[in-house]
Amino acid sequence: MAARALTDAVDDLALLAGLFSVAFIAATVLPAQSEAALVGLLAAGTHSTAVLVAVATVGNVLGSVVNWLIGRSVERFRHRRWFPASERGLDRASRWYGRWGRWSLLLSWAPIGGDALTVAAGVLREPLWSFLLLVTLAKAGRYLILAALTLGLL
Repeated sequence: MAARALTDAVDDLALLAGLFSVAFIAATVLPAQSEAALVGLLAAGTHSTAVLVAVATVGNVLGSVVNWLIGRSVERFRHRRWFPASERGLDRASRWYGRWGRWSLLLSWAPIGGDALTVAAGVLREPLWSFLLLVTLAKAGRYLILAALTLGLL
């Protein structure tokens, strides 16, 4: 009985660590689909919606912090192959960011341009506290809407 409970706990931890990892990677330079992972786990119905949304949000926000840090060091990394934004994309995001300021981070959830905005925020020296607040609102909002759609609440 105790062995089964331990196995279940380890399985739950591994599943949540996997979701966290996919969400983290999806916000950085590597391709990943955190939305598909979240929808699959929500559809399985074996875990709390709040826990799944929270884990995905934290992972995705921390991945965006990596982009912000890269942006802070842009001149050192800009021409590296793994850099998360093309010159053109970064220029476009910087113009967008310059026009709308920190509020553009509310679009950081977007599959096209969202990562470039988080890099641009680092380049343009957005303070970490406001970056975290706005990116967390954007990413959590996306996952909450996705969860509501998956569960038939919207």
